[in-house]
Amino acid sequence: MGNRSAGPALVTAVTALATVTVPGCSQASPVPEGAGQELSGRVVATYDAFDATQSVAVDQWFFYAVDNRSITKHDRATGTPLLRFAERPDGPITHLDSGVVVDGRLYAAHSNYPEWPMESSIEVFDTRTMRHVASHSLGINRGSLTWLDFHDGAWWAGFANYDREMPRAGGETEPYGHTHNTRVVRMSENFRVVQSCTIPEGVLDRFGDMSNSGGSWGPDGRLWLTGHDRPEAYVMEIPATGSELEWIATTDLPEIQGQGIAWEGTEAPSALWGISRRDSQVIRYDVPL
Repeated sequence: MGNRSAGPALVTAVTALATVTVPGCSQASPVPEGAGQELSGRVVATYDAFDATQSVAVDQWFFYAVDNRSITKHDRATGTPLLRFAERPDGPITHLDSGVVVDGRLYAAHSNYPEWPMESSIEVFDTRTMRHVASHSLGINRGSLTWLDFHDGAWWAGFANYDREMPRAGGETEPYGHTHNTRVVRMSENFRVVQSCTIPEGVLDRFGDMSNSGGSWGPDGRLWLTGHDRPEAYVMEIPATGSELEWIATTDLPEIQGQGIAWEGTEAPSALWGISRRDSQVIRYDVPL
């Protein structure tokens, strides 16, 4: 893994009023057709988090709200913001997405979205200090890297492509990669792709002109994916044959608008975390498995 520094980005202690809300029962919205099972998550807590625009990562004691160019570490018990990484205005970190904590380091998916050509990297932060400590360039690859997780001895990641049109240098617009080209990949410890899977058409339809924004392996041994906007997650299994992920279930997640998700543990009981961009909140769910 490389050690390219992001430069003198700002790491600050954060003092702000933290609010934790523990709601009553939430109401499930209609779930789509196409999956064999329909589940509904129950909101058990919400936390105000000003950086909750892209995703949330979580470990035993803290959660980490992720914005395009900044990440804030919060106390899980109180929601209090503690430390914040903020990239300098002219720095190279421009579009962080989902992240995962592994052995005291936060690994964050990063891309140059919506620029052409699509470039991606993995940016690494020390969770104790929130300093940027390493980077691994993926260059121009399978799309725009949006999420990363570690499961069963391997890295897993999502490379998003989009039907939404983006402007090019000459002024014309074209789809940003086409959504059907979105891939889920398994990678070695050195981030070399060793397996690639496609996403079922029914799930791609749920993404609209956007794409796969989040992914996290659950304690059920299945891969949970989210889109960019809908308040739901798609429960997947790796296919025994062929290349297409198997769509097992759809889970309603009230209040989120797609984006990054994170399971807090690999063993049950566990909880699923997501964000509300609209309300700048991190949300913790109880989900039946």
